[in-house]
Amino acid sequence: MKKLNLAIMIMALIFTVSCKEKENDTMVDDMEMEEVDGSDMDMDGDSMNSDDMDSMNSNSGDKMSIVVPMGSKSESGVTGSIRFVEENGTVTMTANLKGLSEGTHAIHIHENGNCDSRDGSSAGGHWNPTSDEHGDWGDGSYHMGDIGNLETDSEGITIKEFSTDQWCLDCDDDSKNIVGKSVIVHAKADDFTSQPSGAAGARVACGVIE
Repeated sequence: MKKLNLAIMIMALIFTVSCKEKENDTMVDDMEMEEVDGSDMDMDGDSMNSDDMDSMNSNSGDKMSIVVPMGSKSESGVTGSIRFVEENGTVTMTANLKGLSEGTHAIHIHENGNCDSRDGSSAGGHWNPTSDEHGDWGDGSYHMGDIGNLETDSEGITIKEFSTDQWCLDCDDDSKNIVGKSVIVHAKADDFTSQPSGAAGARVACGVIE
């Protein structure tokens, strides 16, 4: 009888130990599952951040920018660049040039996107899709390419900013699209009166808008 009781006690002890081990294994499995779930949440969080960045980049796609390197013409030695930025229906031109003589110089958009000739004549005449007379921008009759004049300081530095909603960058409206045209800087000032180009003198710098 004592042997039977001893055997029952041993079996009960084994059963208890076995249950404890299973409970511990279950707790470990639950903890591992929580770690995996936490990892998935982190990955989802990273994915959202990436999507947010993509969204921001797509929003910046509404802003278009073209930088035009300006090459010297007529042996002037003028260099620099002109940047065009279109945003919210407005194109802003920022000119940064060096090498011009101190004073006033005309700047226009010309009809041909070609700066191959040494004197800039390959750029053709002023861009004038509306067939108007040359003049001062915004005042009566003027060409769509009649930007106006630049002012150069005593060190030969020229900076000018100009904005308009009458231009666009690579749109379908030929009367507004300036891509495929060229920018010409002249040796003298535009008088806004003489036809067809304001008596602005030699072409001293040229760059293609592309």
